[in-house]
Amino acid sequence: MTTGGGEILYLGCYTAASGGRGDGVVAVRRDPVSGALEPLGTVAPTGSPSFLARHPSLPVLYAVNELTEGTVSAWAVDEDGTGLRSLGSWSTGGDSPCHLAVAPDGRHLFSANYGGGSVAVHPLDLAGVPGERTDLRVHDGHGPDQDRQERAHAHMVSPDPDDASLLAVDLGTDTVYRYRVDASGGRLLPREPAIRTRPGTGPRHLARHPDGRRCYLAGELDATVVAFTWEAGTLRERGRVAASARHGLVQPSEIAVAADGRYLYLANRGVGTISVFALDAEVPRYVTEVATGGTWPRHFALIGAHLYVADERSDVVSVFVLDPGGGVPEPAGSVAVPSPTCVLGPLAGTRSTSR
Repeated sequence: MTTGGGEILYLGCYTAASGGRGDGVVAVRRDPVSGALEPLGTVAPTGSPSFLARHPSLPVLYAVNELTEGTVSAWAVDEDGTGLRSLGSWSTGGDSPCHLAVAPDGRHLFSANYGGGSVAVHPLDLAGVPGERTDLRVHDGHGPDQDRQERAHAHMVSPDPDDASLLAVDLGTDTVYRYRVDASGGRLLPREPAIRTRPGTGPRHLARHPDGRRCYLAGELDATVVAFTWEAGTLRERGRVAASARHGLVQPSEIAVAADGRYLYLANRGVGTISVFALDAEVPRYVTEVATGGTWPRHFALIGAHLYVADERSDVVSVFVLDPGGGVPEPAGSVAVPSPTCVLGPLAGTRSTSR
């Protein structure tokens, strides 16, 4: 075992219910200097916690359970980050929830039901504990891909950091839905117009730029990155670029902007890469592409000077150091984790520990 201080990160993993090999939420200790990870084992046994989220000010961890009868689960986390006490599970009202997020003010939890094509809202009390669902907005429509877009498939929920609004990305209908959050009743009120992408884009995840004026959408089905700007309260498409320069299956998954706003990162399943784009123009400029060491990078997280990639099918979480000048990830090791699907950084209220 290593000695010295560390931070606790959390990994969501597919379990047998979803064809995975994991047992629930796994904790790993991170060395903030080297970026190295030390697996600590499963700290919350639960069914297919495919995506994780944290409360903005309390030591509470949330997960979607990506099951036919979808649920969200919550845990209170102790000071050292490794002891999790279950707070319960609540129905999302839909099939296979695959993403969730907490409102910036900590009052509501939003989740996206992929199979049900819907967005659920759960209120959070002063201790961060969810209550029964207060709303369920069901999307309607389809896209040109008969296999993947036969109906709505909500894939991400993205609360605005500055106001009471929510974006819901739907792969099945090629749409980003806009909602106003009625905080008093926990309801989602549709805002028009919704943002329609090019048919067949299959929008999966959205990344906001720290300047608050730009955002970028990963097109899972057409292997693109679509650039938008905020104008008059809505999104305006500015252009799109190819997700990868590699040949073969390219199926984008996670997308994120660096904290300084200079670079955009995109995970490409199939070819097993992270693409790097410079954000020095209206449309992202492709810089390079780095192999992840696996074939199916489902999710990654930018934490400090490092990038952590969860490769679902290769049973590994890979560590990369980010070049401070050019933003390019450099391999720095890996750890074996069964069917990892999400990487989440330290929670509020937990502390580094020494051993």
